[in-house]
Amino acid sequence: MPVEITWWGHATCTVEDSGVRLLTDPLFARRLAHLRRRRGAVPPPEAAVADVALVSHLHADHLHLPSLSRLAPGTRLVVPRGACRAVPGLARTARLGGLVLTEVARGEEVPLRDGVRVRAVSARHDGRRLPFGPQAAPALGYVVQGAARTYFAGDTGLFDAMAEEVGPVDVALLPVGGWGPYLGPGHLDAGRAARALAELAPAAAVPVHYGTYWPIGLDAVRPHEFHAPGEEFARHAGRLAPKVTVRVPAHGERVQLP
Repeated sequence: MPVEITWWGHATCTVEDSGVRLLTDPLFARRLAHLRRRRGAVPPPEAAVADVALVSHLHADHLHLPSLSRLAPGTRLVVPRGACRAVPGLARTARLGGLVLTEVARGEEVPLRDGVRVRAVSARHDGRRLPFGPQAAPALGYVVQGAARTYFAGDTGLFDAMAEEVGPVDVALLPVGGWGPYLGPGHLDAGRAARALAELAPAAAVPVHYGTYWPIGLDAVRPHEFHAPGEEFARHAGRLAPKVTVRVPAHGERVQLP
């Protein structure tokens, strides 16, 4: 049974496996603080339909309370352990929306239905809810284990034990850019994401976290960094991981992966 991936922009994807719909880092805003959605329409209402929503870390472009409030009652919301303590309003948003809130730490699994389960893995990224105080929850990635094994990396830098901790996977959703002209530590650009892909060695990969949001007023500042990472990733992957099928979907496009 193939896995179906819909990329809604930034790090937001729908993963469909064995009849279970999982949504990653829901972000449905046209504008977020100084960021404006530059490509792709704001996702339609059906994008918020999911059995499970996975939040990788506490940054506002990944844990976005107004977007979480669009989820249907009964949706399971999986967040890093400590998120409720660190993010004012998260528990209230979940309670008012009728969401089933689950906090997890690295290595923990969440069983779903039809044999599908989710395992939390490490990410190398700043896990703080900026600008509020010290780090209070780790950044995570997730492995969805159903008919296939799909790795959603969240936001992360490359680290030595990545492939060992993630384990064998069939599909990798890897961040390849950002929302500004410069990437700080704890991120993958197209080249580093291709190196991670070579180590993970899945059957297929989809680049995410690029080409959606860009700071207002910086339209002319290194636009290459906004437009190019997806295709750059595919090009680097062809050299470093030639056996991996790389799909570069447009915003809102649904792809089937073996």
